[in-house]
Parts: sequence; structure tokens; C-alpha cells
Amino acid sequence: MTPKDAGSPAASHPVVSVCIANYNGIDVIDDCIRSLINQLGSIPVEILIHDDASTDGSADYIKAHYPNATLIESSDNVGFCVANNRLAAIAHGDYLLLLNNDAMLLPDALSTLLAEAQRLGHPAILGLPQYNADGGELLDIGSWLDPFYNPVPNHNPTRNDVGMVMGACLWINRKLWSELGGFPEWFGSIGEDLFLCCCARLAGHPVRALGTSGYRHRVGKSFGGGKVSGGRLSSTFRRRALSERNKTFVMATTCPTPWIVLLLPLHLALLLLEGVLLTLIRHDDRYIRQIYLPVFGALIRHRKEIRTVRTTVSKSRNLKGAPFCLVFDWMPYKLRMLFRHGLPRIT
Repeated sequence: MTPKDAGSPAASHPVVSVCIANYNGIDVIDDCIRSLINQLGSIPVEILIHDDASTDGSADYIKAHYPNATLIESSDNVGFCVANNRLAAIAHGDYLLLLNNDAMLLPDALSTLLAEAQRLGHPAILGLPQYNADGGELLDIGSWLDPFYNPVPNHNPTRNDVGMVMGACLWINRKLWSELGGFPEWFGSIGEDLFLCCCARLAGHPVRALGTSGYRHRVGKSFGGGKVSGGRLSSTFRRRALSERNKTFVMATTCPTPWIVLLLPLHLALLLLEGVLLTLIRHDDRYIRQIYLPVFGALIRHRKEIRTVRTTVSKSRNLKGAPFCLVFDWMPYKLRMLFRHGLPRIT
């Protein structure tokens, strides 16, 4: 793909629509878009960018430097879910690639994803190996899930069927996106990739992480934290709050009925216990006040949405698909991380 082809309006029938949600990404967007321009092969691609009311001038920068990209300028900060839903609504490609503005594809990424999609011959969600942009280490090849819907990174390149692939680089058939209804906009940001992958698997569609090619990701650039630093897991109150809330939303909307009666109450009890213990150990009531108690209020406020989505997901469930539980690792991932890295560092 040559620079003039990237996002060119002359490409009336793109195969892939790359959807980039941008917020204050002026220092990373060049690397992201250039990784698209430098892709091997001649795959017709359109580049769609949603600027989420950035305050760093990145919208003007994109218009000046990448005129062939289609840019949506939002007057309000609407979050990752709304941004990608808007991009998907104007996409023309057979496939969507949701790509973070702080992610950079390896040169054969698009050709690898397209070859696998064509080999499968039916709708699927695909992902690639994720590498830390700073140190270059492999972060995951998709993730399995623990009983409480925490992602468990997979590092086995031959274990391709997974519970989820990260939304930082998520490939999906456009028709499947429409069938699943896209992202639930009341999630805001974080956990929407987990939701979409769970819905796809329940409907009988594969979720696969390929063992070759990949992308480099500046993890935590948008929300802070989310990675191991200095041997300790680091995060922020905002990121942790969104993560705990939205993972609970995913469990409440997608967990199969025989299991949710047991798992959801246990999950909520453990969340409360975790919040109390961290508050006491750290002598900081922000843990319980900003992260854990808001989960319970959010469940009450969004009970109608949860009920509606759960009904929709249940109706679309395909019992002939791969059993949902096959991608679960029954060892709680938080315990594993506690033994390995100690208590998380939250700022």
C-alpha cells in the first residue's frame, strides 16, 4: 500500500476500514498511521479517524498531514465505544480493524489478518500478538478469561482460540459487527473488547489470536497504568474503576444463566472484600470510594440496559458453537498477579 492509497477517497471499494479513535494523540498518531502506510501488499484500505474533542491540536494536525483519511471531529468527549460505533457506521470495507492511536502494526499485519479471515470463510474476530512498544516484550497473543472475566494473557502461539483479543488491534467482519450491535455506548471506555468477544463466541463465531505478525502498543498511554512496571502492576484510579465496573457489566450481560447465579454474587462479594482490604492496607479510602463502591451503583443505574442486552445476547446464543467455558482458566488471575507482583500500585 502506497501513501497515496492510504485512506484515499478514490478507493471506492476498500477491503479493510481501519478505525482509529483519537484523543490528544498528536505525539503518537504519526507512528500509527505510518504503520498503515507501510503495510506490505496492495490491500485497498480506508483510514477513518474519530477525534474525541482533543485539546492538543491533533485534529488540525491530522487534517493537514493526512488529507486522504476521513476525519470525524466530535464536539464532545464521548469515549471509545461511541467513537468506534460512529466510525463503523461510515465504513465501507468488508472488514473493520479497530486500531488504537498508540498502536503500530508490523508490516505484514493486514495481509496476515486478511489471509486468516479468507481461510476461515465465515465471520470471526481476530487479533495479533501484542508487543510492548517500550521494551519489545510479548504482552499477549490474545487472552483467556478467569471466572470473574479478568483477561489472562496467552503466550502460546499455537493456542489460537481465545476468550478475547484486545481492542487496541481488533479485526472483525463488518457484517458481524452489525449483527452484534457494535459496542454498548454506556460502557464509555474499557471492557468493550471483552464484551464484543464474549457476544461473538456465544453466537457461535470464533475469536482467534494469530501467532504471527503483530503490533507494538504503548500500553497505558490513554488511561495510564495497565502494565507491570518495576516488578509491580501499576494502574490509575480512573482506569481501575472503569475496568472493575465494565468487567462486571460484561459478566452481568453475557455469563450463561446456569453460572451467573453463583458467579455474580461471588464476584461482587470479592470486589467489596478487595476494596475494604486495600483501603485498610493503604490507609486510603479512595480505593473503596472511587473504585469498588461505584460498581454497585452502576449496576443499579444501568439495570434496564443490562436486562435488555442480556435478553438480546441470550436470543442470539448458538448452542452449536464452541462451548463458551472452553476459553476460561479457572485460577483467579488477580491471585496469580498478587503472588507474582504484590499489591498493585495505583496512582
